[in-house]
Amino acid sequence: MEVAVEDISNLRKALKITLPREAVDPHMDAAYKKMQSGAALKGFRKGKVPKKVMEKTYGERIKNEVSEKLIQDTYFDALAETKLEAVVHPDIKLFEFKDDGCFYYEAEIEIKPEFDLAQYKDLEIEHPEIVITDDEIAEHIEKTRRELAPLKAVEDRGAEVDDLIIIDFQGFENGTPLKHAAGTEYSLDIGSGTNGKEFEDMLLGLKKGEEAERSVKFPPDFANTVLAGKEIDFKITVKDLKERVQVAIDDDFAQDVDEEFKTLDDLKAHVRAQIKTEKEKTMDGDIADKIMLKLMESHDFALPARLVAYEINELVKELEGNLDRQGLSLEAAGLTREKVAEQYRESAERRIKGDFILKKIADQEDIKLAEEDLEKGYERIAQQYNMTVADVKSYFKGRNDIMPFMHELLNEKIIKFLRDAAKVVFVPAADESKETTEAAS
Repeated sequence: MEVAVEDISNLRKALKITLPREAVDPHMDAAYKKMQSGAALKGFRKGKVPKKVMEKTYGERIKNEVSEKLIQDTYFDALAETKLEAVVHPDIKLFEFKDDGCFYYEAEIEIKPEFDLAQYKDLEIEHPEIVITDDEIAEHIEKTRRELAPLKAVEDRGAEVDDLIIIDFQGFENGTPLKHAAGTEYSLDIGSGTNGKEFEDMLLGLKKGEEAERSVKFPPDFANTVLAGKEIDFKITVKDLKERVQVAIDDDFAQDVDEEFKTLDDLKAHVRAQIKTEKEKTMDGDIADKIMLKLMESHDFALPARLVAYEINELVKELEGNLDRQGLSLEAAGLTREKVAEQYRESAERRIKGDFILKKIADQEDIKLAEEDLEKGYERIAQQYNMTVADVKSYFKGRNDIMPFMHELLNEKIIKFLRDAAKVVFVPAADESKETTEAAS
C-alpha cells in the first residue's frame, strides 16, 4: 500500500492511497464467485454464468461493493502510517480501479489542531464566599409549608395566588386550535411560576364552574417554544378550586415536616445545611466554568470545520429528540434546522475547543480514566435513576453510549485536576446584612 499526503490546509489533509493489484484481485475474485453462485441469467444455468457475462452485467455493482470493503479494510492502516490523528470520519472524494489492476482512492480528513498550552495550573479564580441568609432559610421553610398545607374547597370567591385550580383549556392562534396548548382536568398551582407567570395570572379571579376566554401575550423567551413570542387566545373552564390552609411555623410544624426535628431551630439548622450543600455544588460548577473560560481566553487556534458541523448536527438532533418526546417537530415549534444550527454554532465551537484543550492537558499530565473512575460513574447513574449498578453496566454493554460516557468522565477528572491546582480566592458577598457567612474551604 502506498500512501501520499497532500496539505489542503493546516487542518485538512488529503490521503492518496494506492493498493497494489495483488491486494485487490483476491477481493474481486471472491466477490465474483459469491455473485456467480446465485446469479440466474436467461440462457445460463444458475451458478454457471461465465465471468465475462458477469462482468458486463454486474461489473459496476461488484466494483462498488469491493471498493467499499477495500476502503474499510485499509483506511485506518493508512492513517496509522501517516501518524495523523483524524477527528471525524473521512470524506471519500474519489475511488477507482486502475487499468493495471490497482485500486486508488482519496480520503480527505481533518486533524487535531496543533497549539501550545498556556498556563493551566495555579490559575487564580475569584468566587463569592458562600453566604446563607435568614431570608433564604425562611423562604425554604415557607415553600415546605406551602407544599404540606392541607387543601380546602373554595366556593365563594375567585382564584388567588397560592390556590390550586383545576381547569380544562384550549389555546387558539388566529382561530386555529393548538394541539400542544390544551389540557383536560389540568391541575395548576397559581403563583408557582411552573406554567409561566402570564398563563397563571390569566386565571386570577376565575370561580369554580366559570367559563371564560382570555388572551395571553407570551414573552419571546417563554419555555414552551410553541407559544414563545405569540399572542394566544384561551377558552377556559374551571372544574375545581382549592385554597391552602396555612399552619403556624413553630415547633409543631417542624415535627410535622419530619419526626427527627424536635424544634423549629432543628428544622432551621437542617435547612441551613441543605442550602450550604446546594450552594457548594453550584460553586464547584461555577469555578469549573471560570477555569474553562480562562483556558478559552488564553488559547487561540482554528477548529476543524467538519467537526464543528458534526457537533452542531448532534445538538440539533438532541433538540429534535426532546421535541419529539413532546409530540412536536422543529416546524411545529416555529423553528427551522438552519436557524437552530446557527444558534448552536457558538456552543458547538466552545465545546470542541474546550475538549481539545482538556485532552492536551490530560496528555501533558498523563491523566487517564481508571477502572475505579468508571465504577464511580456507574454508581452515580445507578443512584440518579434508581437502578442497580449491574443494570447500568448491562445498559452500556456493547452500546455506542459508553464512549460519550467515558469522554464525560475523563473531562470531569481533568477539570478536578485543574480545580485542585487552581488558586481560588473567596471575595465578600455583595450583601452581608442579616447574613451568616459559611466560607468554603
